[in-house]
Amino acid sequence: MTRIAFWDCFSGISGDMALGALVDAGLDLGRLRAELDLLGIDGWDISASKETRYGIAGTRLCVGTTPQSHHRHLSDIREILERSRLAADVRAGALAVFTRLAVAEGAVHGVSPDNVHFHEVGALDAIVDIVGFVIGLKLLGVERVYASPLPLGTGWVNAAHGRIPVPGPAVLELLGVVGAPLRSDDTPFELVTPTGAALLAEFAEFARPDFKLGRTGYGFGSRDTGRLNAVRVCLGETTTVDNSMAAPASTTGMAEAGKREQVLLLQTNLDDQPGEQLAFVAEQLLGVGALDVWWQSIGMKKGRAALLFSVLAAPEHEPEFVRLLLRETSSLGVRRELIERWVCDRETRVVSTTWGEIRMKVKRWEGVALGAAPEYEDCARIARSQGVPLQEVYAAAQRAAHEQL
Repeated sequence: MTRIAFWDCFSGISGDMALGALVDAGLDLGRLRAELDLLGIDGWDISASKETRYGIAGTRLCVGTTPQSHHRHLSDIREILERSRLAADVRAGALAVFTRLAVAEGAVHGVSPDNVHFHEVGALDAIVDIVGFVIGLKLLGVERVYASPLPLGTGWVNAAHGRIPVPGPAVLELLGVVGAPLRSDDTPFELVTPTGAALLAEFAEFARPDFKLGRTGYGFGSRDTGRLNAVRVCLGETTTVDNSMAAPASTTGMAEAGKREQVLLLQTNLDDQPGEQLAFVAEQLLGVGALDVWWQSIGMKKGRAALLFSVLAAPEHEPEFVRLLLRETSSLGVRRELIERWVCDRETRVVSTTWGEIRMKVKRWEGVALGAAPEYEDCARIARSQGVPLQEVYAAAQRAAHEQL
């Protein structure tokens, strides 16, 4: 069995709401506080209170901090994490979230991620929220994370740079990178914060899996939006994928589990659809969690040239992917086959180069590192912003990986 957490974001998500939901679902506050103490920084405290809102019992988690007059960069966050006594996988997971935030903010403001000033998300309460979330998943034994479509709300919010429209540009950047599904919601408040968006972008697969339900928790927000302002987490187990082979949906620095896994292969022959439409279909499939999508040239009856379109996915996604294929392609039918594959353990590490930080996907087999590959999005962003050839950025990342990892 695979231990999962499904985030039902019917009223959005923020860092404190997410952490509150984990506490409400059984995360021991004392153990969480003890692990957070390993950060080695002062000036914060954490508390949780049981409340009932709109007839629903849940937890309101509060992180109290002393006033701060300085803002942090990604390098400051990295230094805090590296000098902490947190477990290596917790440090890596938290740093991956902050790196996503820096990349998103940099894209929005047109600056390098290294030059981004973390204002709200660099404050102590946001650091505690993010690190606490990673700790909470680990203490609860969560192996895979899923999330529902997200409502974003409307209106305006006060930020460090002034008033900005809801949803915030950084939220859209974070969610756009992973193709997160959104749903219409005219609530005149910010429902998804940058911290909440970054946590789901890094950890979650946007799908509703079949699973055996265990504990449920509600994490309350601070604002009264005129309805239940909470996020719900459902903890449970799924047996659809063999636990000895399952791989988490995101690369967070935590090694993915397993060596062999069962996956679903969906295929269909297409001889009457333009290539740009197939590229769109592939984008849609990958956006909702496909493991891989590809197509290749084939010959059909009467000498017709055609394409064999293939999708690799977790078996629990079969109905969703079949519907998408039949809706978006000219296919009249889809073939299916359950196959097995061997997979290496993988983790994401961050290296520093002359042009900034780059995430590296490290491949391991039986605990031995076999290689590291740069993250394309990071390299492409640097190549565009710095005006250097992409190949040079890749080479610099490989050198840095050899020296630093």
